[in-house]
Amino acid sequence: MLPLALLLVFLNSHIIVASKSTIDTLPGFSGELPFKLETGYVGVGDLDDVQLFYYFIESERSPKEDPLVLWLTGGPGCSGFSGLAYQIGPIMFNYANSSGNEPTLVLNPYSWTKVANIIFLDQPVGSGFSYAKSWEGYETGDISSAAHTYEFLRKWLKDHPEFLKNPLYIAGDSYSGITVPIVVQEVSNGNEVRHEPPLNLKGYVLGNPFTEPTYDVNSRIKFAHRMALISDTLYESTKTNCKGEYVQVDPSNAPCVLNLQEVTECTQKIYYNHILEPKCSTMSPNPKIFKWDQNFDGEDFLDMLHHSTEPWCRTYNYLFSFIWANDKTVQNALHVREGTIKGWEKCNQSISSNYAHDVRTSIDYHRNLTKKNLRALVYSGDHDMLIPYVGTQEWIKSLNLSVDYQWRPWFVDGQVAGYTNAYTRKTYSLTFVTVKGGGHTAPEFKPMECHAMIDRWFAYYYV
Repeated sequence: MLPLALLLVFLNSHIIVASKSTIDTLPGFSGELPFKLETGYVGVGDLDDVQLFYYFIESERSPKEDPLVLWLTGGPGCSGFSGLAYQIGPIMFNYANSSGNEPTLVLNPYSWTKVANIIFLDQPVGSGFSYAKSWEGYETGDISSAAHTYEFLRKWLKDHPEFLKNPLYIAGDSYSGITVPIVVQEVSNGNEVRHEPPLNLKGYVLGNPFTEPTYDVNSRIKFAHRMALISDTLYESTKTNCKGEYVQVDPSNAPCVLNLQEVTECTQKIYYNHILEPKCSTMSPNPKIFKWDQNFDGEDFLDMLHHSTEPWCRTYNYLFSFIWANDKTVQNALHVREGTIKGWEKCNQSISSNYAHDVRTSIDYHRNLTKKNLRALVYSGDHDMLIPYVGTQEWIKSLNLSVDYQWRPWFVDGQVAGYTNAYTRKTYSLTFVTVKGGGHTAPEFKPMECHAMIDRWFAYYYV
């Protein structure tokens, strides 16, 4: 018979470490929340060493019937709260009436929670309020993060069985273009081998997704030409001299190097996330020779405090989340475990620098998913130069799907909101949508149009 102490250790090691709390009020928001918010942790990995923090918001329309969406913010290392407060969640910061250390919150009239139940997950470990109980637990990458996310989803649904029958979609943006297809593959494989519980997977959603460097990064030159950021002459010369390869450049190819330096001169003052918005000097300088090859990491937002004489920049808005989420009153209200993180960051830069990018491209995952009974929605803000829509179009075409309908406009309130076309292969379908005037995180720039898009797509209407 086991001694009592050993028995307790054995039992504790086999308990699913999960906690959840219903939140009725939030600091900065006036009155009770008009929607159901739940926060909590789910333990994953060996001995539940990794503790993933989540925000769950029930659909404001019909929680029992509306889709269940797992939202993975990009980065890697950006908090799920970023997607919640700046893109598709029911609350956002009241920029006009917030000051000092007291940000205030207001309702987002175009929240996707009006048509779906959404889990915003802090992943990979180290993002937002997620943490590991050991140093080894922080070693993560594309494959391990996707495995943790799949384990999280299974455990969360075991604890919320009322949502098992809801249509399930895995969604995300930016760097999640790598991780979302892996998670979808994990879920599909798990269903095929009858993992419990069975997940009612219907498809996935990706916004301005990083997918494959050759398509995504190389397409910035083509995009810059289309947007009149570089001349016809420079574009043709660069394309010829560099032979279409603008990242892995032979330094002895002097004409190509010269052309790319000219491209740099034309584009280095452009804000890649949205080419029409101002670029602030707080943007981290890129040590690479070709400045247009910007990385996917965020900036040190605290530096913005020292540049008050510059024009407004969208990144200034992110200071509100830094101030709000690091407030002890806020963390207590969210039931964050005290002492588990050093400080909250919108995007944890240390994760990005130590993260194992063990999946270079997700195209093979997409190609395999085309053999499944799934739906996919891929949308792109058409003013995003970080992950240009033209590169996304190219990798979609490489899947060799049949064309369901050709390029055409879609409308919101009688106005062109963007353009769309769709593809199929047997029981698989993929809809591609551009959002006119949208940037790298399209719902942040065009919330009304993106809400209309997702509402129609979930309802199986043409966008």
